[in-house]
Order: sequence, then structure tokens, then C-alpha cells
Amino acid sequence: MHLEHLNLVVNDLEETLVFYQAAFPHWRVRGGGESIWHGTPRRWLHFGDDYHYLSLNDSGTGEVRDLKSNAIGLAHFAYVVDNIEALILRLAKVGYEVAIMGALNEAYMSRYFIDPNGFEVEFVEYLTDIPTERNQYDE
Repeated sequence: MHLEHLNLVVNDLEETLVFYQAAFPHWRVRGGGESIWHGTPRRWLHFGDDYHYLSLNDSGTGEVRDLKSNAIGLAHFAYVVDNIEALILRLAKVGYEVAIMGALNEAYMSRYFIDPNGFEVEFVEYLTDIPTERNQYDE
């Protein structure tokens, strides 16, 4: 089992693509188009590889949930990357800095970014391939 895609309503497709293209330079726009969603015209596209993608839909309104609150909604989503330092540099080149440092230990390191729409995205680099070392929980 694996997650195929996330469907995100965003403010601006182009601005959102800048962020995710820097994060995932090996992904591509798989396709897109225009549609009407509950009476509102919108543009959409699928950005990803052959197995996983982000479905991005413009004409978003309102604000994402306050990330410092306990409000119901998406807190963050996470991707495993091979080289977190390279990802940090790519995102810095397009104007995005680490929002939260996250974990750094012998098994993994993580960094959180806020995308152009206010979504918190975690990136994790595992430093071991042993699951029991990756999945440590403080008691």
C-alpha cells in the first residue's frame, strides 16, 4: 500500500509549483486543465512522477488552519528525501527557509517548511535503513 496523491486547493498554481519543483526537481507536470468546482472555475494540474503526485487546484479562498492551534484540519504532511541538505539549499534559492528545525539524531533528521499556501511540509532524511532505529519513540 502507498499514498498515490494529495489534493491541495492553493492560491496560485505557478507560485506553488516554484516551491514543489525546488523540493522535487525530478517530478514533472503530468497533466492539467480547467474545470468548474461547485460553481467556481479553477485550473488544476498533477505534479509528480509515475507513482505519486500532488493534485493542485487554484482559486483557493480563506486561510489554512492556524498551525499553532488545536483546530481540526491538516497539521502537516511529510516526504522522505535522500539528501535533506541539498533540499534545503534548493528551497533557499527560491526564497524558502526552514520554519522548524525538527529532529536531528543518529537515525534521522527532519526539517519543516511552510509552502506558499501556508501548508506545513516536513522533509525527513533517514540515516539508517533499520526500521527499529528509524521508529524510536520516547516513553
